[in-house]
Amino acid sequence: MNSKTYIETASTVAGITLKHAAFPESYNMALHSCHDEMAIIHNRKQLANALQMDLSQFVCAEQTHSENFHRVTIDDIGRGTTTMSNAIANTDGLYTFEKNIVLCSFSADCVPVFIYDETRGMVGAIHSGWQGTVKEITKKMLDHLIKNEQLNPQNIHVQIGMALSQQRFEVNCDVYEKFAALGYADDFMYFNVATSKYHIDNQLTVKQQCVLAGVREENIAIDRTCTFNSDEGFSYRQDRRAGRHLSFIYQQ
Repeated sequence: MNSKTYIETASTVAGITLKHAAFPESYNMALHSCHDEMAIIHNRKQLANALQMDLSQFVCAEQTHSENFHRVTIDDIGRGTTTMSNAIANTDGLYTFEKNIVLCSFSADCVPVFIYDETRGMVGAIHSGWQGTVKEITKKMLDHLIKNEQLNPQNIHVQIGMALSQQRFEVNCDVYEKFAALGYADDFMYFNVATSKYHIDNQLTVKQQCVLAGVREENIAIDRTCTFNSDEGFSYRQDRRAGRHLSFIYQQ
């Protein structure tokens, strides 16, 4: 398994797969962005074996840069694992209270967000590209967990995974205005006079959404590895045909 472990406690495991030329399609994990679907399924099975799980215990969504999230139950296991046709539709956030279900999200520059509360036995995975960030998917899912699932925000932990750095996240005025409209992202943006482009820190914007939802700042960790600059990163901005990382989280 070629991956980075973010969380490994007695009850919670989370991490992200990494790009590596020695594996089929450089260890691409995405059925929606690949040359050979069987190679992707092979890679996913290899990951499952390394986690001492079965691929049928994984759950994947059809990510659409939405603000939608879904509570995963036993009935959802296996969805989206070998075909996109039965993936959880139009969804970018997953959470569950079940054990031994691997929640997955896919990214290539977008921000993967891992959420867990070991006091309640809950784990969650969010895909927050810039569109998901301006739609506030992370804050909305946290608000839901706190209000509707009665989680105590003091007990929630968040890991923000590797993503496109502010240096590389270069945008025009239209995207800048969407972030500015949030009202709390100004400190995470700057204007490059030489290029007439704005640079935005998507990771820190997501972190601020967690803080606004009530998560303690000391309970939030960030991997500042840039997916564009790293040899282990898949970057859509670098290559529009790029593969995808798979971010995984589960309870054991």
